[in-house]
Amino acid sequence: MTNVSIDKLDRQILLLIQNDASLSVAQVAERVGVSKSACWRRIQKLEKAGVILERVTLLNQAKINLPLTVYISVRTNQHNDQWMQHFNQVLQDIPEVLEIHRMSGDLDYLIKAVVPDMPGYDRLYKKIIKADLHDVSSSFVMETTKQTTRMPLTHL
Repeated sequence: MTNVSIDKLDRQILLLIQNDASLSVAQVAERVGVSKSACWRRIQKLEKAGVILERVTLLNQAKINLPLTVYISVRTNQHNDQWMQHFNQVLQDIPEVLEIHRMSGDLDYLIKAVVPDMPGYDRLYKKIIKADLHDVSSSFVMETTKQTTRMPLTHL
């Protein structure tokens, strides 16, 4: 990742495309008050520097029959490269797994996944335990009161 200085204009661009990645370069340029080519160069600079990782479309979980979000806490008694490679390989191949985080403290890993229902979770669980885990505990989301993918830009 290349170091990049981010100015006020870059922040405005980032705010706009975080809110709506479908905006065209022309629309973004118009809203921030620069030419299309200047805006495109700035976006390219931010992508090359690794500030912009990817542009995605967010889907409604319920509308695609994945209404149940589960956080899976994993503890392992193996902390070697071979086990970690196997663990990552098993989980990378499971499309229901959205996020995998190596944690500090009592947990080794925290996994976020989506499933259609409890039988769907059971199928997911059977796939996950192929990674040779020591302890697995799951918590199910009952209600989401805030969910965003927008990063705060106040720290730049």
